[in-house]
Amino acid sequence: MLPTPTRYFITAASAEGATALNAFDNALLAARIGNVNLVRLSSILPPGAVYESDLELPPGALVPTAYGSIVSDTPGELIAAAVGVIVSAGDIGVIMEFGGKCDRNEAHAAVDRMLDEAFARRGLSAKDKRITAVEHRVERVGCCLAAVPLWY
Repeated sequence: MLPTPTRYFITAASAEGATALNAFDNALLAARIGNVNLVRLSSILPPGAVYESDLELPPGALVPTAYGSIVSDTPGELIAAAVGVIVSAGDIGVIMEFGGKCDRNEAHAAVDRMLDEAFARRGLSAKDKRITAVEHRVERVGCCLAAVPLWY
């Protein structure tokens, strides 16, 4: 059985690279999660998980992460990514992520709507909601990434 993460943070960044993978890697580095191995997960925040904005992850660790991203090689194109966490009074949480061809405000609004729908469907009331978004105007090959890394 895997341990349940107890801490998390929210991050978003953008970057350019020579290739799509380099752009993605550079965005990971800018988001403070470039030296760990992401284990992509679906969108449930473990009950009782605590937000820590300055959480540091050990290099090389396997880190459960919900993330949205987009890569584009169309110069001049505007791309954005956003991620959000909503937590109920009972400490049940949902994470939603987004990546698309839009601006930061549209990405933020999309995640906000998804979080609200997820809680409405579950019949929960929000105690806390955090959303972050980033946008990037592509020069050559650009990437936007927004993520919620979880840790123990």
